[in-house]
Amino acid sequence: MAIVNGEEITAAELNAELSNTKIPEGMDKNQARNRVLQQMIDRRLVAQQAKKDGIDKSPDFLNRQRRMNEDLLINMFASRQVDTTRLPSDPEIARFQASRPEMFAKREQWNLDQLRFALPSDPAVKAKLAAAHSLDEIAKILTDARVTFDRQKNRLDTAVVPHDLYGRIETAPPTEPFIVPVGNLAIASVITSREPAAITSDEARPIAVAAMRRTDAAKVMQERLTALRQAAKIDYKSGFAPAALAKK
Repeated sequence: MAIVNGEEITAAELNAELSNTKIPEGMDKNQARNRVLQQMIDRRLVAQQAKKDGIDKSPDFLNRQRRMNEDLLINMFASRQVDTTRLPSDPEIARFQASRPEMFAKREQWNLDQLRFALPSDPAVKAKLAAAHSLDEIAKILTDARVTFDRQKNRLDTAVVPHDLYGRIETAPPTEPFIVPVGNLAIASVITSREPAAITSDEARPIAVAAMRRTDAAKVMQERLTALRQAAKIDYKSGFAPAALAKK
């Protein structure tokens, strides 16, 4: 398709780029192809200059490249596991849908009041937060502990709520807050209203099948990882071995 300072941009590369590019509706296909090709040429030119500057030899680049290569390999390996898992039977699909009401028959859209704050390290403050019964009580606990927070409103689809968390929320009093850690932060939420958003049977089946295959693939991945660890020879430098191994 083009040769940039001796480096070829192939038809396969262009087609892959096109498949991952959102083309404006109504744009001529040839125009879209030429636009994407020019973007690829620009990217290739800048990458070539970066190599001339020696960036591809820097430790930071090599570490990031290794991580990106590993992530790509893992993602493609995981996709292959999903593609090769067997299709569940009709009774299995029905049981799965019945076990996940938050995704199907009782799916809802929740409107939330939230507090967003850094996770406190003080065990006493953590205990108070866990025992709080309202968002205002959480706000007071944080204020007294001099922990800053932001108040916000949000919307949440129950289909993306982890099943265990959904069960805890549904069995708690209606105005009871729930706290979810997100990295070094925490989000305390209270449901202010609920809107039904049940998925019909025609829509539910492919969603259930996809979710079941992802679950099966994750189980296979974990089993493969366990086997790989058992077969691998891993030598740790002093002080880096897991505690269980360090005691041996």
